[in-house]
Amino acid sequence: MAARTSAARKSEVRSQKSEVNKVQKSPLELDRLIHERLRLGIVSALAVNDRLSFNDLKALLQTTDGNLSVHARKLEEADYIVCDKGFDGRVPRTEFRLAPAGRRALEKYLAHMEAIIRATKG
Repeated sequence: MAARTSAARKSEVRSQKSEVNKVQKSPLELDRLIHERLRLGIVSALAVNDRLSFNDLKALLQTTDGNLSVHARKLEEADYIVCDKGFDGRVPRTEFRLAPAGRRALEKYLAHMEAIIRATKG
């Protein structure tokens, strides 16, 4: 009986999480994924460049390897950027490019920010 109760609770929790995920964001909410400074920098840099290497992005954004890796991975998991790994001779080379979903997200984010600016200028 206890196992059934535990299973029922787990099912209820999953159902609640599913309902929470179905709730649509308010149109006033910013895309939290790209609102963070470094992730916005990555997406913006890739919007004006076809592709950038890991080292180019790191230098451009003046950040560390670890910081860039963590934020780039979040964007990659959201399908906002694409990471291509290969070799330049024997040297590993990682390059990033903006995915179509990332370009749409950036355009939506910028339009939202422009609307906020217009509203505050009155």
